[in-house]
Amino acid sequence: MINLQAAEPVKTESESQPKPAAATNKVIVGAGCFWCVEAIFQRANGVKKVISGYSGGHVPNPTYEQICAHNTGHAEVAEIEFDPAVTSLDKVLDVFFVAHDPTTLNRQGADVGDQYRSVIFYANEEQKKTAEAAKQRAKSEWKDPIVTEISPLKKFYPAEDYHQNYFNLNKNRNPYCSAVIGPKLHKLVQKGIIKE
Repeated sequence: MINLQAAEPVKTESESQPKPAAATNKVIVGAGCFWCVEAIFQRANGVKKVISGYSGGHVPNPTYEQICAHNTGHAEVAEIEFDPAVTSLDKVLDVFFVAHDPTTLNRQGADVGDQYRSVIFYANEEQKKTAEAAKQRAKSEWKDPIVTEISPLKKFYPAEDYHQNYFNLNKNRNPYCSAVIGPKLHKLVQKGIIKE
C-alpha cells in the first residue's frame, strides 16, 4: 500500500517556473534640477530605476519649454522606483532630505523658480505619513525651517528622452554636470549616503 501523505507532491508547470521578482515601490520627489536628483538616486542603495519628469501642475503633457516659462505649476521631479526588500521609503526620503537644501523656497543653488521647489508627491496615506515623519526627522539637520511641500500625486509626466539618464550621458559634455552635479555626488559619496 502506498502512503499518499508521505509522497512528494507533484509540481505543476506554474509552480516549477521561477518566481517573479518582488514588487517594487515608487515615490515622486522634486529637489531642484531633475538631472541632479536623477543622478543622486541612480546611485542610492536599493533604487532600481529613476525617471525624470514633471508633476504638480495644471497643464497636461507639459514640455520642458513650458516648464521653463513658469506657467504650468509643475515641478521638475524624479520618479524613484526602489526595492522594498533592500531599502525602505524612510531611507529613500532620508537621502532626499540630505541631498538638497529643503529650506530654500523655489530654489536650489542658482536654479530659481517654482519648478525647482522641494516637494514629495505621495500616492497614498501611508506615503504621506512616511513623508511627514521624514520631514520631521530632517528638522534636526537644518537650522532654517524646512519648506518641503508634501502633496498628493495627481499625475506624473515623464520628461523628454534627452533628459533621461542625463548626467551619465553628459557629464563630460555639459559644464553644469561637471560644475554642479559632479561635486554634489562626490560629497554624498564621501559621506556614505550614495555609492560611486
